[in-house]
Amino acid sequence: MSEAGADAPPLRGIKVLDLTRLLPGPLATRHLAELGAEVLKIEGPSDQGQDDGARFMGQTAAERRAGEPALIFRELNRAKQLTRLDLRTPGGAAALRDLARASDVLVDGFRPGVMDKLGLGWQALSALNPKLVMCAISGYGQRGAWAHRAGHDINYIAMAGVLEQIATPAGELAVPNFQIGDLMGGTQAAVAGILAGLLGAQRGGRGRFVDISMAREVLRHHVLATCALKASGSTPVAGCDLLSGGAPCYGVYGTADGRHLAVGALELKFWQALCGAIDRPEWAKSHWSLGLAVGSPASMALRAELGAVFGAQSLGHWVTRFDAVDACVTPVLRLEETLSHPVFR
Repeated sequence: MSEAGADAPPLRGIKVLDLTRLLPGPLATRHLAELGAEVLKIEGPSDQGQDDGARFMGQTAAERRAGEPALIFRELNRAKQLTRLDLRTPGGAAALRDLARASDVLVDGFRPGVMDKLGLGWQALSALNPKLVMCAISGYGQRGAWAHRAGHDINYIAMAGVLEQIATPAGELAVPNFQIGDLMGGTQAAVAGILAGLLGAQRGGRGRFVDISMAREVLRHHVLATCALKASGSTPVAGCDLLSGGAPCYGVYGTADGRHLAVGALELKFWQALCGAIDRPEWAKSHWSLGLAVGSPASMALRAELGAVFGAQSLGHWVTRFDAVDACVTPVLRLEETLSHPVFR
């Protein structure tokens, strides 16, 4: 976030206690730190196995020799202060209560009920600090039949009906190397809930308990497929819906050199520009907005024809061709290419 025109980062002076581990919570509190908050990350004693597991994820031999935690841990926890408390002991619990009295936010990623058993749950801490915002991030929420079940990203997106939709028309599922449940369902939902809680505390003088269920948040954002289900009475066929491959104007196409193009010509004007750029003006009226039924044999046939056109030339050829054409056509970049691209550099 740019500080242009601002005297200070928006969360300067906000104090956050971070009791989370691995990915969703630590990234959420890093975002708060990036907005100016003071974040204190608290782990348990290392000799009792209470480390954040991210310390060892992909840790190299060189990092071990240097006594450094893994890169992922360093990235997720930069701009934070680090300390250790054994919350299972009276002294450790008392120390956390003291910190909570002087803090604005506490975030935990334990299973439901753990903080209550430690005497550090919402009722106990809010009594000490009525303005405290406490956020609990879990797989299935603090209440309900699955509240105590373990899970990971793949489980949350599977339960939310998202993984089933990331598939080919033949039904072959693809596991994304982007953690939708952890990052959107956990990280971003937690940040939004915390910021809303802080605003409420500022206006009304009372904090809030923010209950983040990663599976529920993914489902809550599964808007388009859910609308299609409500409208038609059936779940969209994977790979055949408007945004999943059932329309020629929106999808991924291979090129002659084994690379791919991402085509997002969803609006008619972009589709018409695309057709002109590839010298197929006769296709300009074959668009979903003009009656080409999504997922129909005609739509899939045109998709195959467009694929043949793109497959006849290299990625570089098409990047050059579309460089000056406003048609929402971009290369599918590899990560190393992304990091050096002018858009992100």
